[in-house]
Formats: sequence, C-alpha cells, structure tokens
Amino acid sequence: MKKIISLALSLCLALGLGATAIAIESNGVDIIINDAAITLDVLPQQSNNTTFVSYWPVVQALYPDAVNAREGNTAVVTAPGLNLTIYADRPYLVANGRYLYLPQGVKTDGEALLVPVRILGTVLGANVAWDPIANDVVLTAGTGPIASFEETYNADDLYWLSHIINAESGNQPLVGKIAVGNVVLNRVASSTFPNTVYSVIYQRSQFTPVSNGTIKLEPNEESIIAAKLCLDGANTAGNSLYFLNPRTAPNSWAARHCTYVTTIGAHAFYR
Repeated sequence: MKKIISLALSLCLALGLGATAIAIESNGVDIIINDAAITLDVLPQQSNNTTFVSYWPVVQALYPDAVNAREGNTAVVTAPGLNLTIYADRPYLVANGRYLYLPQGVKTDGEALLVPVRILGTVLGANVAWDPIANDVVLTAGTGPIASFEETYNADDLYWLSHIINAESGNQPLVGKIAVGNVVLNRVASSTFPNTVYSVIYQRSQFTPVSNGTIKLEPNEESIIAAKLCLDGANTAGNSLYFLNPRTAPNSWAARHCTYVTTIGAHAFYR
C-alpha cells in the first residue's frame, strides 16, 4: 500500500533540494519535520494528483511562534513575516496580500482545513519534494515566508488588469474573470502583441470597454481578486489569446480563424 501511495505522490510533487528536511507520518506515507515526526490532526488526502495536508501542524513545526485564529469557515495564521488566511469555502488562500489559486478548493475533515502541500510550502517559504528512497513527502525550510504582493507585482498591472476584467466579465464567475485576465497576460507574453498590460488593453480595436469607456469603471472586489490571482499564476484559459461572446459575436474573426480552447460562462476562448 505504501508503494502505491508513494507512486501517486511522486507524480504530484516536484523534486527539490534543501538543508532542513520536513516529513510527516500517516497512512503509510512518512512526513517528518526537522528530523522529528509530527502528529497530524487528520490524515493527508489525495485528489486529482494533489496531496492535501492539514495546514496547522505544518505551520507550527516551521513557525513555532505562529498564532492560529479560527472563525467559522476562516482560519487566520500570523507569525513573524507571515499573514495567512485560509477559507473553507473559497478557491484561493491569501498570504501576505497575495492570492494563490486552489482549483480544487480547500478540503475539510471535521474542524481541520487541508490545503495542497505544494501551495503550503510556497506560502511558508519551503521547498516541497518527494524522497523516493524513504518514501517521504519532504518540506525543506527556506529563508522565510512568501514575499508580499507589494514586493512582487507592479501596481499599474494590477490596476489595468482588474479594470479590464471588471469591464469584460464583471458579471461572470471567478473562473471566467480569471480567464479574461489570462488572455491579457498571454498577449503580454506573446511576441505578436504589445508587452505591457496597459498597451495590450489599449491596442487599437481590441477591447470594446476601451472604446465605450467602461474600462474606467471602478472594478468590483472579485475582479480585483481575479487580477491578483492571475498575477500569481492562476490560469483557467490555457494559452488563449482571444475571447468572445458566441451569442453576440458568433461569426467573429477569432471564431473563424483561431483554435477553440474552452467556454467559461458567457465567453468562448480561442488561441
């Protein structure tokens, strides 16, 4: 059984190197922290090649001075250099102002909240690896928790990305808002389009909200969140470069000349 679980975990954990090994032992899988086994409040869970672990025992082991506050479906962890909020009912967590996407959400087991171990490692500044010899999930302590949003991202990018997301998909679900943001950032990364968020949005004859003025409307809260998620790597539209509403523009240039990727809410996406 342990070999089976080990093989499954090896598919979902990237190999990594580090000096301070962390592992935990449960359900045939070893997980130990700083060479000492820790006790988990609940067993890890596997879902779609992702390993979910209860956040608090791991946080405690890496940050002994951390404080954990629970209020309903929300957990708030504070420690030197770290402010982490985990929501049982939202597909993201917030760490030092950065929004990290959880496509499968947060798992619950009684009062425990379980998050993907890879994401937890990123938040805590620890590398996550698989030790194939010892059959361990290994967290390697780094120099500190995740850098803040202010230290990492450009304020102008957030401003314009949140505005275009709101103007194009403010009434769409979060996954649809993220997808619109993906199109903008994919264009920035493409040699075919301008290389900044602002210049992509204001490229001539590309986005209707620029011509009708709705780009200037104040974005709603979820559009801002979607922009932050996109800037931290959330992706629901793959490598799409175009989107359209097939009901209002069924014969658009993108629909006729580009490769269909997916439909999310009211928008179809193409590359």
